[in-house]
Amino acid sequence: MVVGRAALLLGRTSRRYVHPSAVSFLPQTQFSSRNTSSGSKKLDAFVCVINPTNPSHHVGNLDVGKQWASARTAGSKKALESRVVYGQDGEVAALVSVGADIAKKEALARREAVRRAAGKGVGLLRELAADGNAARVKEVGVSLAGAEEDWHAAAVGAKLALRTFTLKTKKDADPSREISVIPAESNAKEEWTRGSIYAEAQILARELMELPANMLTPTTFCERIRKEAEGLDGVTVTIRDEAWAKEKGMNTFLSVTKGTDEPAKFLEFHYKGAPSSSSSRPLAFVGKGVTFDSGGISLKPGDGMKLMRGDMGGAATVCAAALAIARLKIPIDLVVVTPLCENMPGPSANKPGDIVYAMNGKSVEIDNTDAEGRLILSDALYYTSSTYKPRTLVDVATLTGAMQVALGDAFSGVFSTSDSLWDELHAAGEHEFDRFWRMPLDDEFGPQIWSSNADLCNLGGKPAGSCTAALFLKAFVDGIETTNTKDADGSERKPTVRWAHVDIAGTMEAVRPGPYQPKGMTGRPVRALIEFARRLAQDETRM
Repeated sequence: MVVGRAALLLGRTSRRYVHPSAVSFLPQTQFSSRNTSSGSKKLDAFVCVINPTNPSHHVGNLDVGKQWASARTAGSKKALESRVVYGQDGEVAALVSVGADIAKKEALARREAVRRAAGKGVGLLRELAADGNAARVKEVGVSLAGAEEDWHAAAVGAKLALRTFTLKTKKDADPSREISVIPAESNAKEEWTRGSIYAEAQILARELMELPANMLTPTTFCERIRKEAEGLDGVTVTIRDEAWAKEKGMNTFLSVTKGTDEPAKFLEFHYKGAPSSSSSRPLAFVGKGVTFDSGGISLKPGDGMKLMRGDMGGAATVCAAALAIARLKIPIDLVVVTPLCENMPGPSANKPGDIVYAMNGKSVEIDNTDAEGRLILSDALYYTSSTYKPRTLVDVATLTGAMQVALGDAFSGVFSTSDSLWDELHAAGEHEFDRFWRMPLDDEFGPQIWSSNADLCNLGGKPAGSCTAALFLKAFVDGIETTNTKDADGSERKPTVRWAHVDIAGTMEAVRPGPYQPKGMTGRPVRALIEFARRLAQDETRM
């Protein structure tokens, strides 16, 4: 990103040091779809999401309305106003308001209010547990006490707020490992389970992004995803090596890995979920997987370089989303491709001015070795689009610092050749409050990357940096270009693929904590991708 092997382990072997704690940590965080409602289980803590205009509700032996009325903040109308109370039997409850104006808000805003309130409540109980856990917080039940009954949103907020990343070795460093969060009402099971899977997928992605580069190499990334996929119906995971990539002519991808002794990998995840009678083409995700990006010969500044352990965020998010899609048994066929490597300034590394030929035959000048993401994605996009012929292809990448400047950490930027695809991504993002913003994809930016000794230059200068990067990628998606081509009836040929590029350079990290998103790597846009696939599967005509 430009900033201002197991049985299939072939080729070079990994020599990277791995801390002993990683051996137990990696499989420990495997996410599961096992979620239960409280039923007859004795709960020792509650999160009560309340509407302050009508707080009358009982949870366990707690009279929520009475407790809220006695609070110092009882008259407050503000959202996220909260109070921690204790019942006669020793149970503890975090009461959190969705705000007195909740009924006046639109449906999507009400969903987010529930998400945030559930997250705030779980965060309060987590803090109690971190302080010696004198309150014995272990089994937490979430109740929507007179508030909007959106159990999916409540599960997302509660689960995301519970988990934070740490490799500290103190016993109480992460109290969340001893806490389970379930719905307090039995009628919530289906929606809660779905929301939990969405959240746990995002948690997986953000943990992968947080892991340091000596623990998460291309090899260990592949092993982790294969471990997560065990037992999932319809799922096949294939791990390719450098020799395979060389046979395919993936020279832009392999050029990036020349500076490191860590072997590159090319991961494929296939999920067959569509009915056997379906004739629809697959949905495809492609994710950038640079497990550490030093910038190569065009070395990044040392300040903040450790953030580049998360430069595989695209690979992490598309793989985590794919696992959730398979767990939810969404009736869709999905192909996920992630090229994985490091970008280091070794003696054989790419040099500014080098020219390589991509898998599709185009020549590419490497003006800046820190613009490596588009090099590895170019071959991955062409391979995916030409081999599997998807109707819809979405790539996700921590690609440009320019996107961080443009949108900060609020929105992920989307460049698309299809208005309908943009509409669908936008709707999915709004539903999950994992939001997108459409950016311009136009040939007007072309001269910035066309004016070199090769067909394309991997950097177009500072102006519109994210736009030129997207335009570069477009040249490698098979099925987009239709210039001077006509169908048999003489009509202008239409593109055979809908493509969108999602730049998550800004949203990869939360620079300030929120009610359900701790500071650090975010795992976005996992939930939006899952929701997008779920909606796409409901309308086969769009596939």
